[in-house]
Amino acid sequence: MSEQELGITESKAHNPGEWYAEVVQKAGLADYAPMGGFIVTRPRGYAIWERLKEHLDGWFKQTGVQNAYFPMFIPESYLEREKDIVEGFDPEVAWVTHGGHEELEERLAVRPTSESIITPFIAEWVRSYRDLPLRVNQWCSVVRWEATETKPFFRTKEFLWQEGHTAHATHEDAWEETMTRLHQYERLYEEVMAIPGMLGRKPEHDKFPGAHTTTTIEALMPDGKSVQAGTSHHLGTSFAEAFDITYTDEDENERIAHTTSWGLSWRALGALIMTHSDDQGLVLPPALAPTQVVVVPIWQAETEESVREYAADLAAELDEEFRAELDDRDERNPGFKFNEHELNGVPLRIEIGPNEVEDSEATLVHRPDGETESADREGIVGSVDEALETVYAKLYAAAEENLEENVREAHGRGEILGTIGQHGGYVKTGWCGDEDCEAVIKDEIAAEIVMLPLDTEEEPIHDTCGICGEDATETAYFAKSY
Repeated sequence: MSEQELGITESKAHNPGEWYAEVVQKAGLADYAPMGGFIVTRPRGYAIWERLKEHLDGWFKQTGVQNAYFPMFIPESYLEREKDIVEGFDPEVAWVTHGGHEELEERLAVRPTSESIITPFIAEWVRSYRDLPLRVNQWCSVVRWEATETKPFFRTKEFLWQEGHTAHATHEDAWEETMTRLHQYERLYEEVMAIPGMLGRKPEHDKFPGAHTTTTIEALMPDGKSVQAGTSHHLGTSFAEAFDITYTDEDENERIAHTTSWGLSWRALGALIMTHSDDQGLVLPPALAPTQVVVVPIWQAETEESVREYAADLAAELDEEFRAELDDRDERNPGFKFNEHELNGVPLRIEIGPNEVEDSEATLVHRPDGETESADREGIVGSVDEALETVYAKLYAAAEENLEENVREAHGRGEILGTIGQHGGYVKTGWCGDEDCEAVIKDEIAAEIVMLPLDTEEEPIHDTCGICGEDATETAYFAKSY
């Protein structure tokens, strides 16, 4: 890649859509596939997904979840057993009608989600209260044939995700499970991705098809749009009734189980890129960066040997504790290397020149803002650890400030529309619970209710609905969304 090709030509502030696409491609995260709506995830992009997956998968297993894998094809008769699933996903389902040259006796759906293929097996595996709770998760891809513009990681017909499915003895146990997974998603965004999230639930008309309650974590992007960052569904007994998940309790009475499902997709990568990256390229929090530290030696002919040796020793020591890389390429000058590593989102750069060698020091450069600091060669591991923590703190603070500054109150159709139109972000207002009132805002400015408070007993922010003026029953958060 040439010096000219390294640069990001679009502006995040003025053209976020084109800027985002450029960062994704130039930072080597993904390419567009020849079929519209699909992408090729490149090694660097997949490495970030793998690290995210490692964190989440570890927490799942600590809380009783076991991984499994189910077929990607679902018989049409299975899908139809839960009518809400059919109605909710029918426009987006891709169907297989032939195997080779033979027409299939029954159409097979390419999974848009897997409740309809996983729940029948849970029904077989659950017999007694001793079998509960049962928790399985799978990491897989799903296909939803949406007619939208391809936006890598945000909007693609096929996407990677995890989907957890559980069965419980009681409504309360299922609700506790629902909240456990929602808080694990919150932990992922805040502790690993350096993005604060807002927790809530979806309105009745926007919950998962067939669910009792859909909870959500929403993340606000710098362009003022919200991302549905993960969802956890309390499915109640609808799927258990459709697929006959029953168990015998301690008194030998037959009971219906309560189920949940919960998922987080690589949309999280889209949120990560959009939140932290800048006009120099990708910016990554240290926990997810494939390379956390890059050591760049800078020499002249007379100092080459000593600088190279010093830098190599330092990089080798750091590589024992961090994901560290030595960039001592002869064919590239230091400026090119700096730009390349900034484009690729390496959180910390260490520059080693003759002065650093002479003084037994290292110059540390933070990716988010270019801040430099000197560190003693002795104790470099501790200094790098502190610097990476500082990088994370800077990223989180910037995202938190963006969120705090962009939650506003409004009441009245004109005020709601004007506030979203001028500022973006979240606008909270009283809501009567009628979907038609959301449609008034949605039709005018493409903003919708992205969440309601988790606490259903919470008093609404206004006594009356911000749109129709009838009595308010909820506080609704409106926003434009990805």
